[in-house]
Amino acid sequence: MNDHQHHDHSGHAGHKDHAGHTDHAGHAGHAGHAGHAEAPAAIGGEELRDIADVAAVEIITSACVHLLSAAAVKVGLAEDEATGQYQDLDEARKLINALAGLVTAAAPEIGNEHARSLRDGLRSLQLAFAEALPFPDDPGKAPGEKYTGRVS
Repeated sequence: MNDHQHHDHSGHAGHKDHAGHTDHAGHAGHAGHAGHAEAPAAIGGEELRDIADVAAVEIITSACVHLLSAAAVKVGLAEDEATGQYQDLDEARKLINALAGLVTAAAPEIGNEHARSLRDGLRSLQLAFAEALPFPDDPGKAPGEKYTGRVS
């Protein structure tokens, strides 16, 4: 949705960022923005208390699992009933790079047990990616290898 498609019932158009979110800064007192003005308060209350109770290790591993799952789908490891599989290797490459960077950076923080599991999943994903390619990447150019070293 672009700025011209945004419907604002208060007569004030908000600024949109690249993700499509509208910035209503300075307009919180207008009736058309009352719902938006209350959203930060809702996030600041119960949801912040909930996130405050979650250990950093859990948040980091959860983010890694989301990246791992999304990359597995993009590599083509999830089957689609109509076409047989989903596959977008360009997207998979981005997700694997992000996962490798996060796992590498977070390993000292999350401990060996968590890091080992994530590295194993990452390695399996990197190998599946290599198998899905019609032609292999040059050594050191495969996704995540700048963080993990050569995977074979």
